[in-house]
Amino acid sequence: MSVVYEVERKVTKIGNSLGVTFPSELLKKIEVAQGDTVIIDIRGDEIILRKSRKVELPSGISPDFFDILQETMNEYDETIKGLRDR
Repeated sequence: MSVVYEVERKVTKIGNSLGVTFPSELLKKIEVAQGDTVIIDIRGDEIILRKSRKVELPSGISPDFFDILQETMNEYDETIKGLRDR
C-alpha cells in the first residue's frame, strides 16, 4: 500500500480519553464528515481508519428485517424473476 496522504499529529487528552484530530482535507479523501461512524482496525503497529458502510435502519424497522426479506426473496425467487421478465 503506498502512502497517498501523510500528516503528523500529537495525541491529546479529550475528557478521560486520548485522541487525535484529523485535518478536514484528510477526512474528505475517505468521505468522512462530522457525525459519521468510522471503523478502526489495528494491524500490527498501524491503525487503519475507514468509513463505516453499515446501514442504519429507520425507527420502527425491526433488526431482523433483512433476514426476513432475504427469506422471502429466496422463497419467491422464481415468481419475482417471472415478474421481472414480463
